[in-house]
Amino acid sequence: MLRRWGQIAACLWVILAAPAAMAQTTLRMVAHSDLKVLDPIWTTAFITRNHGYLVYDTLFAKDAQLRIQPQMVDKRTVSPDKLTWTFTLRDGLEWHDGQPVTAEDCVASIKRWGARDALGQQLMAVTADVKPIDAKTFTIVLKEPFGLLLDALGKPSSTVPFMMPKRVAETDPFKQISDYTGSGPFIFKKEEWKPGEKIVYAKNTKYKPRPEPPSMLAGGKVAKVDRIEWLAIGDPMTAVNALVQGEIDMIEVPIPDHFPLLKADKNIALFGWNQLGSQIIMRLNHLHPPFNNVKARQAAMLAIAQEDFLRAQVGDPEIYKVCNAPLVCGSPFEKSYGDLLIKPNLEKARELLKESGYDGTPIVMLHQTDLQSSNQLPPVGKQALERAGFKVDLQAMDWQTVVARRARKEAPDKGGWNVFYTTTVTVDADNPAGNSFTSGGCDKAWFGWPCDPEMEKLRQAFAKETDPERQKAVALAVSDRVMEQAVYLVLGQYKAFGAYRKDRLEGWIPAPVPILWNISKK
Repeated sequence: MLRRWGQIAACLWVILAAPAAMAQTTLRMVAHSDLKVLDPIWTTAFITRNHGYLVYDTLFAKDAQLRIQPQMVDKRTVSPDKLTWTFTLRDGLEWHDGQPVTAEDCVASIKRWGARDALGQQLMAVTADVKPIDAKTFTIVLKEPFGLLLDALGKPSSTVPFMMPKRVAETDPFKQISDYTGSGPFIFKKEEWKPGEKIVYAKNTKYKPRPEPPSMLAGGKVAKVDRIEWLAIGDPMTAVNALVQGEIDMIEVPIPDHFPLLKADKNIALFGWNQLGSQIIMRLNHLHPPFNNVKARQAAMLAIAQEDFLRAQVGDPEIYKVCNAPLVCGSPFEKSYGDLLIKPNLEKARELLKESGYDGTPIVMLHQTDLQSSNQLPPVGKQALERAGFKVDLQAMDWQTVVARRARKEAPDKGGWNVFYTTTVTVDADNPAGNSFTSGGCDKAWFGWPCDPEMEKLRQAFAKETDPERQKAVALAVSDRVMEQAVYLVLGQYKAFGAYRKDRLEGWIPAPVPILWNISKK
C-alpha cells in the first residue's frame, strides 16, 4: 500500500509539474557570428555588443526618435554652470548574483568604458571627477561644459557604456574580464556555453523593466521568453534550411542571395531591423609599413571602387548605396568627395605608391570567412590593391580570430596585420564624437591606431561646440581630414535584414542592434 501511494504521489507530481515545464519557451536563433570574446568594453565587435545588451544594462538609451532617455537612472540634475551632473539610480536594480546595483558600480564602469571608447575618452578628458554620493547617487564633475555628456552615456552601439559590478569594472580596461555578472534582462549561462556550437541565456526573473513601452533601445526591456540559444551555424544555406524546417526561430542576417527562398515561405518574414543602415569600411594599420606612410594610404584609396565591394557583399542594389561620405550619407554632416572611392585612378595610385617607398613586402590582409556581413570584402580588396601595385597576403580565419588579432600591435610578420574589414551601424558613424574610426588618439585610438593631433583637436572642438552651424563646420573639417589622410576607407552603406518564423514569433523591435527582449513565441 505504501508503495502504491508513493507511485500515485510521483504521478501527481509529474502531472502538476508538466504545465510549468511546457510553459518554458526557448528562442533559437543564428547570430551573425560565433561568440568567443565576452567583454563588450574590451572589443567593439558587434557580436559581443549584442551579448552585452542581453546581460548588462545602461544608464541611458536612445529611443526610436533618437532621443536620449533614462534607463537605469531615475532622475538627473545639472548645475547652472553645466559642470556638475548628478544621477540617481532607480529602485529595484539588482545584479544577477542578488547584490544591489550601487553608485560605486556605476562610477567604476564609467571610468573603464571611458578609457576605451572614443567618445568616452573625450568625456574623460574634460572630467574632473566621477564619484559616488550615496548608495544610489553619483556625480560627474566637469572641468568645462560638455554638451554630449548624455549622448555619451546613452551611446547605442560600440562601445556601449554597459554597467558592471565594481569588482568587475575595476579590471584593467585593456584586459578582458572573467566575471560576467550583469543586471540586464537575461543571464549568461557560462556552464552551458560551447564555443563554436551555442551560447545560452536565461530570463532574469528578478529584472525590473522600466514602465514605459519599448522604443528602440529605450523603455521597458521585457523578457518574454525563458531561454535564448544562439546557435553557431556557419553555413548560410544550412541556417536557412533550419529556419524553413522549423528547427530555429530566426536568423539575424541571412545573405541577400537567400532572400527569394525565404520570401517564398509563407511562414517566414524578412524584417529590416536596422532601418538606419550600416557602413562598411576598410581599416588600415597606421603603425607599420606601408600604411604608416600617408601616400601608401592614399594609393589604396585611389584603387577602390565601392560598387565592386557592395555588389560582392550585399548583392541587391535596392538595399545598398554607393557613398563616400565618412560621416555617412543622410546625416547632417554628409559630405561627398567626387569620384574618390567610386572610380579608381590606378595611374595616380601607382605613382603615390612608388613615392611612398613601398618595397614590395606583401601586406597582411585578414579575411573573416564566417562573417556574413563582410566575408566577401577581402578578396575584392585584394584584387583592387594588387591592381595598384601592392602585394597582398590574404589570410583566412574566423571572425573571432580577427577580433583578437586586430588588437595586436606587433608587426604583420609577427602576428599583427595591415588591413581588415568591418561594418558599423550608421548611428555609430554619423558624427565625429561617436565615430571611433576618426580618432587620431595614437595608442588610445581604435584598432589601426592613427596618430593625428590635428584630428584630435577637431574632434574635441566638435564635442565642445554648442552652436549648430559652427559644429557642422567642424564636422565637415573632420570629414575632410579623414579623406586627406586616408584614415580609413569607406566602402559604402547597406541595410540589414533578419528573417524569422512569423508563425511563431512576434514583437521584434527595429533598432541598430538586434533586440531580443519584447519578442514572444506564439
